[in-house]
Amino acid sequence: MSSEQYVTLPELDKQIAIVRDNIRQITEQAAAQSGAGDEDRNADRIAQQQEELDRLLKLRDELATKK
Repeated sequence: MSSEQYVTLPELDKQIAIVRDNIRQITEQAAAQSGAGDEDRNADRIAQQQEELDRLLKLRDELATKK
């Protein structure tokens, strides 16, 4: 997103849903794969998505308290 100060709650909710779905998909892929390299890569991807989810949820909370 280019400018978060103009983000709406519905836009944030959509992004949050996308990130949650990404985490779900990565988790499913991890369950189907094997090997240390795959596990490390999937753990990194999940951690990255979780950081994004945490950031979006914090932004959503801040926006919701302003309204």
